[in-house]
Amino acid sequence: MGRLFDGPWPIVIIIIVALLLFAAPKLPQMARSLGQSMRIMKSEVKQMKDESPSKNKAEEPVEGKVVQHPEAATKDNGEQTPPSGNA
Repeated sequence: MGRLFDGPWPIVIIIIVALLLFAAPKLPQMARSLGQSMRIMKSEVKQMKDESPSKNKAEEPVEGKVVQHPEAATKDNGEQTPPSGNA
């Protein structure tokens, strides 16, 4: 007489039967949440693929400007002194 657990298929069939018997009411909800998770994951992967080429392009340098603080006093030699710390 053959052994029951010689191969993986009898174990898989027993697990499937147990799931159908004990988890049958929850299967539609589990399938729905699995589908939603797959959709979210697909959209995130697509978004990452769309964003990646734009990050690889060389960005143009930013031009900076020196802005003087309105409360800064200018010394005789042209240097600025920071405004007083009394805020």
